[in-house]
Amino acid sequence: MAKKKLTNGQQRRIKANHDKKLHTKVSASGGKVQWEDEELGATQQGIVISRFGQHADVEGADGSIYRCNLRRSIKTLVCGDKVLWRLGKETQHSICGIIEAVHERDTVLSRPDVYDGVKPIAANISQILIVSSVLPAFNSDIIDRYLVAAEQTGITPVIVLNKIDLLSELSQNEQDEIEQQLQIYREIGYQILYGSSQTNEGISEIKTQLSQHISIFVGQSGVGKSTLVNALMPELGVVTQEVSQNSGLGQHTTTVARLYHFEEGGDLIDSPGIREFGLWHLTPDQVFNGFKEFEQFQGLCKFRDCKHKNDPGCALTAAAEDKIHPKRLASFTRIIASLGDNKLTSRFND
Repeated sequence: MAKKKLTNGQQRRIKANHDKKLHTKVSASGGKVQWEDEELGATQQGIVISRFGQHADVEGADGSIYRCNLRRSIKTLVCGDKVLWRLGKETQHSICGIIEAVHERDTVLSRPDVYDGVKPIAANISQILIVSSVLPAFNSDIIDRYLVAAEQTGITPVIVLNKIDLLSELSQNEQDEIEQQLQIYREIGYQILYGSSQTNEGISEIKTQLSQHISIFVGQSGVGKSTLVNALMPELGVVTQEVSQNSGLGQHTTTVARLYHFEEGGDLIDSPGIREFGLWHLTPDQVFNGFKEFEQFQGLCKFRDCKHKNDPGCALTAAAEDKIHPKRLASFTRIIASLGDNKLTSRFND
């Protein structure tokens, strides 16, 4: 039997009942303690440092961290959100206050989730550092997927080749192939950085790049995101693990996204890694727009439903002879072909 639709009056009464309970917080034993309005201080500004289920750590104006409950009216809250919150006059069961509202986000980075649809990862970031590495094998397809995601958000992507101390373990042909691929990105207009947490080579350049931004590292498992965080912020002692000897894939070392401050300026959101960045929630046109060098050929194909393969009059295949690199076109067609794949591998694999 179909559910009966609630009337406007019923919806208002339900909301009124919810509003009466907005100050509720859960104790360690599972019981509930009411936040009375007089038990809360004045409204103040804060930023979400980390999110834990129904709680979040908020950094106040004094630089201290406070664990808070969330108003039920808050639909989503992620690391980097700017919020209005109130401090309780007494701390009970480690909960210090309550988040009242969330400011509109400047940017939001989301990922597709098989169960939850498109799910936000982090908010108000201005720069995405796409980390790849010499080992496990350099993978330009993964980089291209992250570039597409970044272009959709308007967040500036920067490509980082990590573990450059391992370049000597590769053949000259393998080294040349990596550099040729990176040169393709340079010619498109993307910035390339190099780094090694083992030798500290390139670390100062990466830190300079981070100094004026709220940044996030993304990249498949095993590329060394957490070891880079260690090198950039050794005082944090972020736990890392060796790449699995059996699978060659890295083991995830970060389970909850968290925002860190650099002493020299800038912030970094360290978030769980993913092994495959699914783009199946995007349309072919959105993927097309994610390859920014394709922009000049928008709408020039002979047929509106052009698949950009062997279609007659395809502007992209014609441009691949001299204006678009064939590797980028091949990557684009692989992503388009994968849009129908709705797989568990597109989720975070912690």
